Amino acid sequence: MTRSASDSFLGSEFDAFLFAPIGEDTNGMLLSVLSVLARLDVDPWQEAAKLARLPEEAATQRLASLIAALPDGPLAHLDPRPIAARLIALLPRRSSSKSPSRETLLGVGAATNSWGVIYVIFMVLVLGTQFIIASHQPPAPVDNFPTPASSTAFPQMTPPSSGP
Repeated sequence: MTRSASDSFLGSEFDAFLFAPIGEDTNGMLLSVLSVLARLDVDPWQEAAKLARLPEEAATQRLASLIAALPDGPLAHLDPRPIAARLIALLPRRSSSKSPSRETLLGVGAATNSWGVIYVIFMVLVLGTQFIIASHQPPAPVDNFPTPASSTAFPQMTPPSSGP
């Protein structure tokens, strides 16, 4: 199961949810949300994004039904609803409004501002270094010699005569 290029923006925001343990399968292997969704042939990142957009109750119900749908249910003896509720709590929640949350804005602004500050400091250091180097170099010598006239530099040649 591969992720498409359009889904590549879905990054680590879903890691806590996707890699959270659910239980053990019949062979004693630890099952995560990612492995359960992959066994059901559901794209884990797309499903995580869908669940994050749903209201909490609807997301819990959807995930519980996915867990219950495992073939040969290794978790059949467990109630999938409390497991799903625990896992849904790990999803990043979208605010109900269309605008990004204050925490998101602060995080983005802080990252942008820190790179901006680093860039400004770097440029000040580069320009300062250039100024210091230029001020410590002796001035370039200036030629005060008059430039020769073109006739003395290159004497005129008379064309050869095709003569008598």
